Amino acid sequence: MKPPFSLARRRLWTDALAGAGVASLLTAANTAAAAAEPDGLHDFDLFPGTWRARHRKLKKRLAGSNDWSEFEGTQWFLPMLGGAGNMDDNVFDVPGAPYRGVSLRSFDPKTRTWAIWWLDGRDPHKIDVPVIGRFENGVGTFLADDTFEGKPIKMRFLWSKITARSRYWEQAFSPDGGKTWETNWTTEFEKTS
Repeated sequence: MKPPFSLARRRLWTDALAGAGVASLLTAANTAAAAAEPDGLHDFDLFPGTWRARHRKLKKRLAGSNDWSEFEGTQWFLPMLGGAGNMDDNVFDVPGAPYRGVSLRSFDPKTRTWAIWWLDGRDPHKIDVPVIGRFENGVGTFLADDTFEGKPIKMRFLWSKITARSRYWEQAFSPDGGKTWETNWTTEFEKTS
């Protein structure tokens, strides 16, 4: 009885299947490596919940001032867009002038960056330019070109000291293209639920 395949054909199939097995292993290894490599999508995963906020805000920005106001606040943080976005609703308990504001964030998988927009409840028809950036080594750095009192500035948000129960945020302005920075607002967050 003649075998259904010649010896040469059998070797060809054996080599092809072996190659496919190696390719499958390489594909699986590449997929696992890609999953292990942080892409940025999960940078804000510890943020959802209710947070107590302790704010320090410079009374006069880019004026050489060292006079700070301090006040409390509350933040409610919610994921959206299947994890590729989130928003927070903030109450600022400024003595004599409480107000609200909302941050909206979205993730771009092509650039692996987040954009963050701010809407101040005192000026509800104006959304600030987005700061754009990412987290590296546990610190999120987000930058934008903006104006302050009619002059061009760079704006920076930093997120750091992030744990499941606490985190730290600061905002800074640069009037000289990013050579020097003046931090004008800091917030320490403590999770309450």
